[in-house]
Amino acid sequence: MTTYTARPIDPAALKDLRTADDADRPMVPFPDEEGGAPLRCCLRRSEPGERIALVSYAPLRRWAAATGADPGAYDEQGPVFIHADDCPGPDPHGHPFQGAHRTVRRYSAEGRILGGRLVENVENVESAENAESSDAFDEAFAEAFADPEVALVHVRAVEYGCFLYEVRRA
Repeated sequence: MTTYTARPIDPAALKDLRTADDADRPMVPFPDEEGGAPLRCCLRRSEPGERIALVSYAPLRRWAAATGADPGAYDEQGPVFIHADDCPGPDPHGHPFQGAHRTVRRYSAEGRILGGRLVENVENVESAENAESSDAFDEAFAEAFADPEVALVHVRAVEYGCFLYEVRRA
């Protein structure tokens, strides 16, 4: 069975975003009073009091720059939370940010959207050990990558459409 790994925002991109985001705005750090923000640098929720920032990020644009793709109108940017300072990165096991409906959006090597799939909310899925929810994600990734035209997928929040993480063809 293939294991699909959630990819956080790349450390080089994080360094850039901590200077100016993809909308060319400076980062404005703040202490997260309540906690719970989905951090795209380490793929976990923030703890109360952590110093974080909300920045504009263009994940497909950055991937396209590295691969030579031209996503055209599919190039989009949106808000993501990151730690304001370097962090150790994610735990490479499991699928983060479960516990709500998610979409698995498929992209071609040219950067065009090829479709997507809704991954339904499964109760008690905040733990990476929840096999039923992980199976739902693995099934969605396997279905996506069964199509040879799919080069990568983005996992996104349904409620706001925000980018959560990327999975690439193994």
